[in-house]
This record gives sequence, structure tokens and C-alpha cells, in this order.
Amino acid sequence: MEVTRIFDLLPYHELTFRPKEDVVASKENGDWAKYSIRQYREIVDNISYGFLALGIQPGDKIAQISSNRAEWNFVDMAILQVGAVHVPIYPTISESDYTYILSHAEVIYIFISGQELLRKIDHILPEMEHIRGVFTYKDHHEHKHLNELIELGKQHPDPAGLEARKAAVAPGDLATIIYTSGTTGNPKGVMLSHHNIISDFKVCAYIPPFGEEARAVSYLPLCHVYERMLNYLYHYLGFSIYYAESLGTITENMKEVKPDILSTVPRLLEKIYDKLFATGHKLTGLRRWIFFWALHLALRYELKGANGWFYELKRKLYDKLVYSKWREALGGKRLLVISGGAALQPRLARMFTCAGIRVLEGYGLTETSPVIAVNDLTENGMKFATVGRVVKGVQVKIAADGEILCKGPNVMLGYYKEPEMTGEAIEPEGWFHTGDLGRIEPEGHLKITGRKKELFKTSFGKYVSPQPIEDTFKESLFIDQIVVVGENQKFAGALIVPDFVFLKSYCTVKEIPYTTNAEMIRLPRIRKRFQTEVNKYNKLLGDTEKIKSWDLLDTEWTFETGEITPTLKLKRNNIIKKYEAEISKLF
Repeated sequence: MEVTRIFDLLPYHELTFRPKEDVVASKENGDWAKYSIRQYREIVDNISYGFLALGIQPGDKIAQISSNRAEWNFVDMAILQVGAVHVPIYPTISESDYTYILSHAEVIYIFISGQELLRKIDHILPEMEHIRGVFTYKDHHEHKHLNELIELGKQHPDPAGLEARKAAVAPGDLATIIYTSGTTGNPKGVMLSHHNIISDFKVCAYIPPFGEEARAVSYLPLCHVYERMLNYLYHYLGFSIYYAESLGTITENMKEVKPDILSTVPRLLEKIYDKLFATGHKLTGLRRWIFFWALHLALRYELKGANGWFYELKRKLYDKLVYSKWREALGGKRLLVISGGAALQPRLARMFTCAGIRVLEGYGLTETSPVIAVNDLTENGMKFATVGRVVKGVQVKIAADGEILCKGPNVMLGYYKEPEMTGEAIEPEGWFHTGDLGRIEPEGHLKITGRKKELFKTSFGKYVSPQPIEDTFKESLFIDQIVVVGENQKFAGALIVPDFVFLKSYCTVKEIPYTTNAEMIRLPRIRKRFQTEVNKYNKLLGDTEKIKSWDLLDTEWTFETGEITPTLKLKRNNIIKKYEAEISKLF
């Protein structure tokens, strides 16, 4: 059968693949709760019957606020089967954003995972007359449990009614409204149809070189379109999906599951690198020398044996001695990693690929369902420091000002209740303005060079794009985050957040007693070392891009403290406002 609506994935899976006990699995009380496709479909249908009994109508908005778990899928598919619209919401957003989204989307039911999240919204629910009820995935006396809805469905089965609802859903119908976190202002509700998302995962289906025996580990929020599309792709390919307990347990979960594929943002790869580096520093004697020879070799890796036969010979030796142990720490297989959401440092892509952990970087936006371009494993399909080739069926052109424009079946229906904003984003001919700057490399790969709205002009009238400068400096092992500033100034400056894990390792090796972050960044010896890093990376930049003045910050940036979005993008305006005093001292 053909998959034309998202919920078609369930009968398609049952008809296409061999039965297995772990189509989806999530951890409960230390054990993996696994579900076969028949169990999966039965639960989804019973939730759908429950929705019909509650009077849910086509087009009604139902929200879900939850960490990744099997139940997320059950509710998602049931919402779509009855023709309703799924509004997934990040578990980590602010109370004001919850209030805005729930009101703006006119949500009538909410599904939520636990007490901690309930505390964030319970007191605002009475203000919203449109909300009829809340269901939880854990037992709470204040609200009904998901099992109660399933039981309601069992008591009121309506196969004919459900089939009629499913038949009435067209591929072009609205499936979901995903509110983008945004770096300024209120979140925007991106409207995506069944066809938008299906077209995107179908054109990406050739990338994983695995059959239905494959296992995927999922830890990125399913409320984000990137992980959600891949989640559907895994269904489409018959992969088993294991939902990690949390980011903190991801390494342990991977050792248990031994996955073939993992989607991630660069931050996880950076943390894994930091742990590997710290492990190497704990070694002594010859073992330590071998570790760092292997590491330095990996950081110089080039594709297709471009470094020559002697390099490849050394690589094989280090694979037995070092790289195989890195793979063992991540489950033992030659893992395929799909990286998105932010720019990936080329050194990480080189290092992990050299070690047999293939890292493919892609690019897209919520508004494009999301993939526009992605590296792949075909001949010449991968190039470091690019986001790969544009996927089939999607068109990309570079506007006169360098902005990337996209056209294709993956482009959103529009912004919910925002026709003017939609008109600004999508031209009458269908070209969507991404807001990103880029160019097409001679081999056909797309390279991102910055954000259009982030450009600033120096007092000499020169335009500076901060993102590529920041990406260059984040190649440094010493730098975790950096923001480049300089609007109407004579030169560019920067605030730098050190990678404190690496800095502690460095201090240990150099026998520098580590006290607090605040004290360490003021030590003349540490500041001199950072100046060396700044000088090193300035050599790679044009005159107007060089960082002439900088300072170190003693606190990591997080979503909770307001410097980054849930997808780890800089909230540039927030940072500039928060650190106004520090920035003024740079100039």
C-alpha cells in the first residue's frame, strides 16, 4: 500500500515487515516497555474511539507536552486518524510561551507526561475556557490518565466511524501546527500537512543503508520537526525505535540498545568528544601517546582516501587500538549519525567518520518539514563543512543578496492565523525565504554562510555575518559558545563561553589548580592561552571579520537562562541585552 497520510504508516508497517516485539520501546522503571505493531495499532485505535466518544471533530487542536516515549506515538497517530490537528509543545519552554501557544491554537485537550510539567501549566488552565481536559501518562489524582481514555475507547468501539474519519483525511490536510521557538517575539505556528512531512521522509528513505533489522535510538524532542520526521522515517523503513530516558542516560541507553542510527544535534557530539579527550588525559605512558596519535590522525581525516595509502595504513592500526573502543562506548556498531539543528564543526565530522562513526550533516527548517539538503553515503554524496546536496523534488536557488530560497512539496501551508507573515515568507510562485545565507559548491553541495537578519554593519560600512565567524571559532577545543558583536563599531568583538570540561582537563595537564570558573577565566595564564586561540582562528578570517576584542564569561548558556533556544540556536538579541555592560567594555 502507499503511504499518503501519516497514519497510513501503521497498516503499511504491518503489511510490509516481519512481526517484531519492539516496533517502539521506551524505558519504564528501569525496563524497556516494548510494543509490537499489533499492540501499537490496537492502542491507537482505542484512543481514536475514545476521541470519537469525547466528540472530537476534524480540525480540533490537541496538544502534547511530553518527553520522548512510546505513548507520544500512540496519541500522535490517534489524533491524526480522527482528522484532528496535533500541536506538539516543547517540555522546556517558559510559562508565557505555554500560555500563548495553548491560547493561540485554541487547544481543547492536553496530553502531558508528568507532575513536573503539570506544575508549569496547572495554574494557567482555569483561565482557558477552550480546554476541556488533561490526560497524563503517569498517575495523578488531579487529571485523568491515558489509560482512562483507552478504556473509554474500548467501551465505545466504532470501527465504521473511525474508518469514515480516516477516509475523509486528504494528503494535503493540515496534520500539525509546530510552534517554532524563535529568537525574538512570540512563537510562530508552522502549519504542515500530511503530504509536507511524508514527501520529506520519502526522499530521505534511501540514506540509511539498513534493513528492517535496524535499531534507532531517539533522544531529541519529538515535538521538533527534525526528530519527528525521522521518527516517521524509521516507521517507514521498519526500524525499531528506542526512546532514551534522557540526555543524561543516552550513552548508557546506546550501550544497551546497540543502535545502527542516531539523530543528534552537534552539542551531543561535542560532549562525547570532550569525554573522549578527558579519558585520553587519564591514560599514562604508551597508551596515552597512542590515544593522542590516533586522535590527531582522526582530526586530519579526508574522504575517499585522499590522505594517501600511508595515512590509511595508520588509520587501520589505530582502528584496532583506539577507534574500536570509541565505537564500543556508543554501542559497538559502525553507527550512522544524522546531525542537524545547528552547524556541525568539521573537525567532529572528520574525527567520528575516521573512527567508523559516519556523521551526515543536513539542513532544513520547521517550515520545510524540515530537510532541504543532506549529506549521504552515495558516490561524492558527502563533503565536510557543507550540509550536502538538495534532496530530490526540492528546488533551491540563491537570491541576489545570498539568501537561500526553497520550493517544493515540503514547504509549509503557512503560519497559523498569520496570513501577512505567510505572504512575506512565501512568494506567489512558491519560493520560501529561509532567512539563511548560502552558496552552492562546485560539486553541488549546499554551504550555509550565515543568517540574513544577523548581518551587522561596522562604522566603516562593512557588513559582517557573525554566524560563520562563530562557527570558525567553535572549532577550538577551548570554546563552547561565542557571540560576535560590533554593530556600528570600528571592529568585531566577541563574548566567549569556555568549554569548562576541556578547560579543567587542560588545567590538570598544565598543573594549574582549578578553583571556580569565575576565578579561572581571570587568570593571566588562561587569558593568554585564549588569546593564542583567538590569534589562531583570526588567521582564517578576512580583515573585517577578525576578532579584535574579546572577553570570557564564567557561566554556560542554557535554554533556561535565556541565551539559547530549545534547538540550541543563539538568542542573539537576548544575549546582547543581558550582557550589554560586558559588550560595551569590548569597544
